[in-house]
Amino acid sequence: MEQNLAQEAISAALAGEWEKALELNKEILKENKKDVDALNRTARAYAELGDIKKAKKTAQKVIKIEPFNKIAERAHKKWKGLRSGSSSVSGPSSAQAFLEEPGKTKIVPLLHLGASLVLAKLDSGDEVELVPHRHRVSVNTKDGKYIGRLADDIAARLRKLIRAGNEYQVLVKSIEDDELKIFIRETKRAEKIANIPSFSSEKIDYVSFTPPELVHKKGESIQPNENEE
Repeated sequence: MEQNLAQEAISAALAGEWEKALELNKEILKENKKDVDALNRTARAYAELGDIKKAKKTAQKVIKIEPFNKIAERAHKKWKGLRSGSSSVSGPSSAQAFLEEPGKTKIVPLLHLGASLVLAKLDSGDEVELVPHRHRVSVNTKDGKYIGRLADDIAARLRKLIRAGNEYQVLVKSIEDDELKIFIRETKRAEKIANIPSFSSEKIDYVSFTPPELVHKKGESIQPNENEE
């Protein structure tokens, strides 16, 4: 019963249905108030719904139960500078969104990260955008706030491809204390460069990925059906 509720809670979160996810995790906690996985998911749901105060309080409960729980520690630190109502709601964390395609997608770490308060509002799956400049390519939030910039080599390549007519979708792949990675997908290739891939072809290992704060017990293998990196 609890496992089924956990699966439903994870599915709701992946679909961006945060109110439903919150209620499902609360049901689990009625049976076991020390279920740290459900508590972590509850904290995430509160944050997505803009209730940062309850999100931080819930993360603190996890830390009291498991003092070195990395998910709760990272989340609490992330929300430390935020106030209730200030959290930006993430888009659905679709498993298919991170499906890699040789030559068309690439995971890239950003350099020279932006303000901590801007980064604190980001989550895996959030859509951001490339902003080409004369000698660099910045990455901004959809409302224009600076997040970081690409390394010079990939920036130079993408500037040329964008000028030629290519288009790209960019998602936040992961965010840690001092590292942010983005997932770049080619969505349109200009006809005049139809035979030029955006990225060098590499061996792709297709693995299933679920954001760790949404996962239940490791041994239960609760994962979405689609494959992604």
